[in-house]
Amino acid sequence: MSERRAATLSRRLAAGLFSAVFSCALLGGAHAEAMRFPVKARVIEHFKAGSTETRFGSLEFMGGLELTATSEALGAMSSIKMREDGASFIGVMDTGDWYSGRLERDAQGRPQAVSDFSIAPMYSREGDVAKAKWMLDAEGMAIRGDELLVSFERDHRIDIYPAEAPGESKPIGSIPILIPTHELRNNRGLETVAVAPRGTPLDGAAITVAERSLNPDGNMFAAILDGPKKGIFFVKRDPPYDATDGDFLPNGDLILLERRFSIAGGIGMRIRRIAGETIMPGATVDGEVLIDADFGYQIDNMEGLAVSTDEDGRARLTLISDDNHSILQRNLLLEFRLAD
Repeated sequence: MSERRAATLSRRLAAGLFSAVFSCALLGGAHAEAMRFPVKARVIEHFKAGSTETRFGSLEFMGGLELTATSEALGAMSSIKMREDGASFIGVMDTGDWYSGRLERDAQGRPQAVSDFSIAPMYSREGDVAKAKWMLDAEGMAIRGDELLVSFERDHRIDIYPAEAPGESKPIGSIPILIPTHELRNNRGLETVAVAPRGTPLDGAAITVAERSLNPDGNMFAAILDGPKKGIFFVKRDPPYDATDGDFLPNGDLILLERRFSIAGGIGMRIRRIAGETIMPGATVDGEVLIDADFGYQIDNMEGLAVSTDEDGRARLTLISDDNHSILQRNLLLEFRLAD
């Protein structure tokens, strides 16, 4: 979610930052070119300011990176997912772009650098990459086999793209979101989409959670989008936190990333673990808080979360922030390991 997205897009287009990317599309050409540029990474060794502590509840901090680049195209990253190798990543920006790269780690598995970074514009359903970019407010993404599921706000929907070279294709399908569109707030809609592993309680089904579209009890609308348990459920909201992304552990529990912001209270990040067997139509689910961090920690506007498995078979959480293309914010990548 980016409150400055309209102004940002106008500024970027006026400056010609994406002229090379859009030139083919604007002239009626076939494919837009991806932008490739180096990304600098400053290593973050300690999560809590002034402390060498690495254990935070059931999470172990593995390290982080502050990402910068000479190109102003870096930023607005709203979701991230790791490929099967546990190093290559792909994600979406709420400016209607894909980004991808590779995370380099040291021998202990701690993040050290980002390589092979690129950005490519998303194609709309009409096959356009330049028209009505505000209709491509991509917020969540999940990998399901050879497909990428992408959730959008404003024009509320979940579209399907091919997992291989998604930047070269318009959507190949969509998934009914089940939640009545009149219940979805314009800029507080489908922030999360995730796919449960096979053999777990939801057995490969996709789910979505709204950021702050609430039922009369003040809880977040959510839905199991397919499978035998298909239907609407709700996630308990603890104000002022809102959902920003989620992913499933190998055992089928949902890891939900949440964010808060206010002028008085500043910014905060929270992660909840929701038991997979509790997610069913009509249910209101809640779960254990794994971590709750404020600006005393190395956080920013944390919007994306991915679950993967490290070489020892332990669950690893990778988080990314959305800097809103603001000089007051940072692009952060953080990694934790689930201690249990």
